[in-house]
Amino acid sequence: MSLPLEGLSAIVTGAGRGLGRAEALELARLGAAVVVNDFGQPGRDGSGEASATPAEEVAAEIRAAGGRAVAHLGDIADFETARGLVGLAVSEFGKLDILVNNAGILRDRMVFSMSEEEWDSVIRVHLKGHFNTTHHAAVHWRGRAKGGESGVYGRIVNTSSEAFLAGSAGQPNYAAAKGGIVGLTTSTALALAKYGVTANAICPRARTRMTEDVFAGFAEPTAADQLDPLSPEHVAPLVGYLASPAAAGVNGQLLVVHGGMVAIVDRPKVAAKFDTAKDAFTYEELDGLLTPHYAARPAGETFAAAEVLGLKKG
Repeated sequence: MSLPLEGLSAIVTGAGRGLGRAEALELARLGAAVVVNDFGQPGRDGSGEASATPAEEVAAEIRAAGGRAVAHLGDIADFETARGLVGLAVSEFGKLDILVNNAGILRDRMVFSMSEEEWDSVIRVHLKGHFNTTHHAAVHWRGRAKGGESGVYGRIVNTSSEAFLAGSAGQPNYAAAKGGIVGLTTSTALALAKYGVTANAICPRARTRMTEDVFAGFAEPTAADQLDPLSPEHVAPLVGYLASPAAAGVNGQLLVVHGGMVAIVDRPKVAAKFDTAKDAFTYEELDGLLTPHYAARPAGETFAAAEVLGLKKG
């Protein structure tokens, strides 16, 4: 019996640790040949000396399990490095079929305290990094289609965050980047559908190096055979599914995933609509319409992670 991703090749960025590692291992388990990309810096803020070790260790783990994998050390926020990453997949495996964008850093600070560099660096790695790899992968797929190849296969899985969906007071740079990634994903989905390519985004929750303080204090399993509800292994199967032929009809979608739960996020909907009684609104008319509307809404409509997760601290 063939595996769902047998004969396909994939790139996973930021795959040396955490979510990316789990995703790379899952794609390999499903039969894909994988390029494991990671810049290998020890600091979650992008600090420290770059190292090939994390990517090489994951690639070696895949090969030890009987799969095919190569490591790639590189900063995907650099346009030419991203070009080389796609080129490596093509030279090693003959083509690229799957792109999973996961690489990122954090530089958390309140908006009134954030420096320009802290803003720029996070936008650069998350949003520009997603664009860079997407661009070069899209060029590859479009070129094959324009060259007469029938049945081009392409899958993009991008990584957004609930920081974009629900807000995160100390992460204006991260939340903005993750919102931008959703916009990039939906635009890409529309642009590449005619070439046989789909693009979707996930909002994962997982206990990783990036989120160690966010989920600090949330209960972890006490039994050795229990899987942590915040384990990256809860996220990886969805990535494998979205990368597979089974998900051919899934395009331009945003999905939240964690702890045995997948939620499909609908497009924003109009909550209320008001029309002016005259040719144009006046301040007084808007005050009479909008102020009562917002006053009637429940107070404190904020995202409560503990309640949604169903977890308890301690």
